[in-house]
Amino acid sequence: MSETSDQKKSRNRQADLARLRGLRPIDDDFLRCLLRDNIPLAEFILRIITEIPDLTVTSLETQKDFKRLGGSRSVCLDAYATDASGKKYDLEIQRSAYGAGAHRARYHSSSMDIKNLDAGQAFEELPDTYTIFVTEEDFFSEGLALYPIERTNLATGKPFNDGSHILYVNGEYRSDSPIGKLMHDFSCWDPDDMNYAELREITRYYKENPKGVEIMCKAFEDTRAEGRAEGRAEGRAEGRAEGVEETRISSIRSLMKTMKLTADQAMDALCIPSEEQEKLHSLI
Repeated sequence: MSETSDQKKSRNRQADLARLRGLRPIDDDFLRCLLRDNIPLAEFILRIITEIPDLTVTSLETQKDFKRLGGSRSVCLDAYATDASGKKYDLEIQRSAYGAGAHRARYHSSSMDIKNLDAGQAFEELPDTYTIFVTEEDFFSEGLALYPIERTNLATGKPFNDGSHILYVNGEYRSDSPIGKLMHDFSCWDPDDMNYAELREITRYYKENPKGVEIMCKAFEDTRAEGRAEGRAEGRAEGRAEGVEETRISSIRSLMKTMKLTADQAMDALCIPSEEQEKLHSLI
């Protein structure tokens, strides 16, 4: 018996609510929601990560698309901020080590340079830039909280001072320091377990306030719709279901990680029909 439209909507809704419960700030799509139009939160996070206590954010954009000319690859920044002195900040959440490589950091940094120097301007007018990767695991495996990357004159050993800064933040780091507490909060799915009210209250809004929950569920539905549209454009039947499948897989993994469930328990919690669970097993 085929599934009715109402049944499908109900199933998707239950999956979305389950996925929402398991989301954490270190999930990039969730952090973008937390930061959207929230300059105080961006300022709070950047002050801790950069250790610049008087950093004042004057503008903030999430999912900032830097489109390039001449066929060059574009980049979409998770969060792009400017401070009162004109410095630029690219805050990226990279749960996979694959997405946090040195060449990607270099490209993000260079993209901000291209974006911030117009024809006729002197090179000295380039603003300082900070490319920040928050990685779920310790990217360099040295147990440190922060890994600042700076260009150096190898002949003299002195800093090159070109204004370009790359910073890796270890999402596994825990301590009573501000960065240790912040990384703890980034990994929390329950706002009650968070140290900082700045993150706790906005997380609670999107997880518990009816208006916030609707915003998140609408975002999930938009993702599914985009997946279906891409599939139709490419003429692939599997693409039409891509958005739904990706949402399911993400929800299953999130429940397994945050609530310590088995794959079967997570799929049961998401009300996934038993005949579809075997296929999903191979994708988790």
